[in-house]
Amino acid sequence: MRQSRTCALLAGVSTLLVLPAALAAERVQVVTSFSILADMVENVGGEHVAVTALVGPDSDAHVYSPRPDDARALSDADLVVFNGLQFEGWMARLIEASEADGPVVVATDGIESRLAAAENADHDDHDDHDDHDDHDDHDDHDDHDRRGANDHADHDHGPIDPHAWQDLGMGPLYVNNILAGLIEADPDHSDAYRANAERYLAQIAALDDAISAQLAEIPDGTSVITGHDSFGHFARAYHLEFLSPQGLSTDAEPSAANMARLIDVIRASNVQALFHENMTSPAMIDQLAQETGLPVAGTLYADALASDGEASSWLGMMRHNARTLHDALADAEHAGDAAGGKASGHADHARDDHGHDDAHDHAH
Repeated sequence: MRQSRTCALLAGVSTLLVLPAALAAERVQVVTSFSILADMVENVGGEHVAVTALVGPDSDAHVYSPRPDDARALSDADLVVFNGLQFEGWMARLIEASEADGPVVVATDGIESRLAAAENADHDDHDDHDDHDDHDDHDDHDDHDRRGANDHADHDHGPIDPHAWQDLGMGPLYVNNILAGLIEADPDHSDAYRANAERYLAQIAALDDAISAQLAEIPDGTSVITGHDSFGHFARAYHLEFLSPQGLSTDAEPSAANMARLIDVIRASNVQALFHENMTSPAMIDQLAQETGLPVAGTLYADALASDGEASSWLGMMRHNARTLHDALADAEHAGDAAGGKASGHADHARDDHGHDDAHDHAH
């Protein structure tokens, strides 16, 4: 009797040990290119997904070199998600080498390049300088801006800014592209994915509005210096100016001439502080601080999440960045003027971007 009870107990323990592995195997296996996308997928997929990021927290996807295990991971995946807009220059070759046969989601499908948006603004300036800040025209810009990068392929816009997740107004497109991919890979749980996406979209919209109001307290004309040109979408969305010693990618060091020019710009502009980035070397920013006497006011998260803490999620990262910028740059004396000048622009940004969400909400 005792022996039979012991055997039963051991069998029960074995079942408990096997159960988590079995549940994990039943989940949709998703591979993303980097950590920010992994967090988005986890929020939409919930308990039905197991997500692996090829480039993890605090790591630089620009300079990542795929490993043989990465091709195997893509081959075994039920769904592959990557950013696109040339952010992961290595991803297309990796997908081809892996011979992955599951759905592949380009998370930025439908999101325009920053340079195309800037070109539209330039055209408006030439058409009517007096209406430069007239956001009644912004609806037309959004219709053009939110087309996919492929729509601009025949126009020589040069390098594309791939950091579109830095504008929360772009979030619904990311979420809906991911949602469509999950439903294709696992239609049995489509209702759960849609419900998760709806909750996530509400959180994104609320944070977008909160950040817009918070950053409106930073005086107009304030410039921000970061390690590389990764905040263009953030700048356009929240009406700030960002400068950097590097370009859109971190795969090349800035030249001495570029550094010298940036120092001249800093001295001639309303730059109040410098900021490190979590996944790039602090050396360049520290050099600028030494040359200009400006303080380093904190660390911003651009292309990767933190390993832990608030910035270990996409929304937490955005919240951290906004608070860090606000605390360093908001000027109580000018906050009222700044808010008055920016508030209407922020309100139009929120109205236009979220007004366009319905047009792209193809998966609901």
